[in-house]
Amino acid sequence: MTNNDIFRRIRYTFDLKDNTIVDIFALAEVSVTQPQVTAWLKKDDDDAFVTMKNKELAAFLNGFISFKRGKREGPQPAPEAQLNNNMVFQKLRIALNMKADDILEVFALVGLPLSHHELSAFFRKPGHKNYRECKDQMLRNFLLGVQRQLRPNQDASGSES
Repeated sequence: MTNNDIFRRIRYTFDLKDNTIVDIFALAEVSVTQPQVTAWLKKDDDDAFVTMKNKELAAFLNGFISFKRGKREGPQPAPEAQLNNNMVFQKLRIALNMKADDILEVFALVGLPLSHHELSAFFRKPGHKNYRECKDQMLRNFLLGVQRQLRPNQDASGSES
């Protein structure tokens, strides 16, 4: 999944308006404009489409954590220059304040049963012997499960837009 795909899915799932997204970036102490947000949300084949960089998605996710849980005291974390699916998954888990059972419930909604051990492997450090890379399909299913949880009657219309 590209950063833009992840960004679009989060926007749809949580029904975030462009001005709200600008505010979320501001919570991470990053300044963006509405035209920038609109360009990131365009379809890949649109002439006005702009690829979202890792640092921009990381800043959005850091701001999303503050948006959902409240801004923490002191300096805000700097957005990571390198981002992978495990980090995106971890940031979403923190933002949504989800425990392992909550995440397993989300995966069950999309017909993807996981064990606690399989799930915890995604949140380990990369050097750990039980670390498991979060593939695109896993992240896509997690976002789809959260979408089904929050917007149960809009599942069909969401896949068309």
